[in-house]
Amino acid sequence: MSVPGPNMLVAGKKVVVVGMARSGLAAAEFLSKRGASVKVSDKRPEEELKAEVEFLRRNDIAYEVGGHVERSFLDADLVVVSPGVPFRLPVLQRAFESGKEVIGEVELASRFLRGRVIGITGSNGKTTTTTLVGEMLKTSGFSTQVGGNIGTALTSLVDQSTPETITVIELSSFQLEAIPTFRPDIAVLLNITPDHMDRYDSFDDYARAKLNILKNQRPSDCAVLNLEDDILRRSGESIGSRAFWFSTRSEVRQGTYADGEQFIFCSATQKETVARLGEIQLRGRHNLENIAAAITAARLVDAPTTFIAETLRRFQGVEHRLELVAEINGVKFYNDSKATNTDATIKALESFKGGILLILGGRDKGSDFRVLRSLVKERVKNLIILGEASEKIGHQLSGLVPITQAENLEVATQMAFEKARPGDVVLLAPACASFDMFQNYEHRGRVFKESVQRLMGS
Repeated sequence: MSVPGPNMLVAGKKVVVVGMARSGLAAAEFLSKRGASVKVSDKRPEEELKAEVEFLRRNDIAYEVGGHVERSFLDADLVVVSPGVPFRLPVLQRAFESGKEVIGEVELASRFLRGRVIGITGSNGKTTTTTLVGEMLKTSGFSTQVGGNIGTALTSLVDQSTPETITVIELSSFQLEAIPTFRPDIAVLLNITPDHMDRYDSFDDYARAKLNILKNQRPSDCAVLNLEDDILRRSGESIGSRAFWFSTRSEVRQGTYADGEQFIFCSATQKETVARLGEIQLRGRHNLENIAAAITAARLVDAPTTFIAETLRRFQGVEHRLELVAEINGVKFYNDSKATNTDATIKALESFKGGILLILGGRDKGSDFRVLRSLVKERVKNLIILGEASEKIGHQLSGLVPITQAENLEVATQMAFEKARPGDVVLLAPACASFDMFQNYEHRGRVFKESVQRLMGS
């Protein structure tokens, strides 16, 4: 955003922050420092929130735990909702009905943030693309900061922002549900495929949340869209900003495409080769799409092609995203713990020709695992399943390849290695959330990598 949004005067206001996760605590601290009277509300019992409660006490911020007190919401001037909190929560609905302003942490931060904003969303590829854009801009010498869903709450980046800063933000559908005024100068929408069906009533509801990133854009803003995504191709015809496209299959008139040998960026006034595919280290067609999107965003803020190409030559990917962990006796182990939906798992499977020992399972998000059947039959040698969704996965993928149940991830890794032969790939691409066994997908990925390290020492 070239100019900050309307200055929200929070001093003296009563604000309820819902949820004690990372963004909730950051929002509470941000508001408290600006003179607001803040209370943080969480439904979990205090014994599960010891570190969070200690943080709030240390910063003299009020809190309520073990449930949400309706009176707190009705007395508030403003309610700030953490991404993990569903808007159908009864106290939030009553706050809406009583006329309270209810916004998300991203919206709160955006009203204070200075400089330009690049917002990046999509069902898959967000973190890789966000990281890549950030690296391209830093290499080019721009004052750059990266945050949002990638791990750094946006409110914690406000104070160091300046009119010259470019803030690159990874945005989830949850964060995009509550943005009445948030407007990125450049909105990047990578893809929209089924995800979080345990939270949304329908795929259309989920898609609408993703498309919210475009709703406040103006004619001077830019939207970077995937030409191969049917929803985005249709949406691009009716947006209020300038559309730039990216593709790995078709030439585009405005944006970036790959012609099989190189990435080419096109604008109304130029057509230029940015980088050669042979120099890039990332695996998979999906990563070529991520790269094309990142090139487009970087060129739109005038990052030089030489620095973009330099970044691509050295960029090896992001942890937990199709990450090569090790090779043991000719067997390669890949950690794609971030593959928390079936579409991400499809992209991971498409990155290898065959010989895959696939580890699937975790907490189901309302997925239909049958969409994996053709690729599992074609490329997977053995399927190791675990977690809450294992029974459903086993049922929906039965009759294709041998399936083995594992009690935990370490056992699954050991089983896969025992079944593997030189040239094979052990792939963790769970197609599920991690919360049945782990704190988050990062925790799951670390456990997998630790399990592989133990195999190396055995």
